[in-house]
Amino acid sequence: MYSAYLFDLDGTIYLGDTLLPGAAETITALRKAGRRTIFLSNNPTKTRSQYMAKLTHLGIPTPIDDIINSSFVMVQWLLNEMPQARLFVVGEEPLKQDLRAAGFQLSETAGEIDIVVASFDRTFVYQKLQIAFDAIRVGARLVATNPDRYCPVPGGGQPDCAAVIAAIEACTGVTCEAITGKPSPIMTKLITDMLQLPPEQCIMVGDRLETDIRMGIDAGMATCLVLTGDATHEKLAASGLQPTLILERIDRLLEQAGLQ
Repeated sequence: MYSAYLFDLDGTIYLGDTLLPGAAETITALRKAGRRTIFLSNNPTKTRSQYMAKLTHLGIPTPIDDIINSSFVMVQWLLNEMPQARLFVVGEEPLKQDLRAAGFQLSETAGEIDIVVASFDRTFVYQKLQIAFDAIRVGARLVATNPDRYCPVPGGGQPDCAAVIAAIEACTGVTCEAITGKPSPIMTKLITDMLQLPPEQCIMVGDRLETDIRMGIDAGMATCLVLTGDATHEKLAASGLQPTLILERIDRLLEQAGLQ
């Protein structure tokens, strides 16, 4: 039915380090039928190479070009927006690696910093907040990788990038000017430019209403909510969003695609 299938990862394809039932079979069948499969993640704590290795280990070998995460989109946005910028990154080493690899210089000296990049950071401490505060007070811009309030993990969750953004906004009085992860139109544009397909030929498949489903709807794509991660029927009812499909597990997608 669709030319391209865009899949969220955690909660949709796998949960933690465990492949979700039917995920590998679904991807294999779609690829065999000539459909494009792209994987999207808001989590900036792994590089695309690490996601590629994880998917391969779980039985879904995937080329790196078919994996898009919020770090990669941030790098592309910065290269277009301010390629010579000096950055202060409130984030973890994989994001810093991606930025350095793209040629960006990182600094902790307020007067040198052009842009503060807020991210999911499990090493967030007061000193990082102080540097961000000082840099923004003397003119640095504030951007962020993703808007997630928490990152789901088996048995619970971890405070995510939204908490870091809120801390920086609260003490500086500025508003984050750009967020590159789902449901951002920045990520949508990168994907649609890459695929060279109209939105109606794409379907976004994910477990989170406020990121996966919101991005698909805003982009004019079909959407498929899978109930294997964050979303529940109760959350769906409260959200006001209307996905094209609601499935209990991912392999039911094959029936909808006429491949089963």
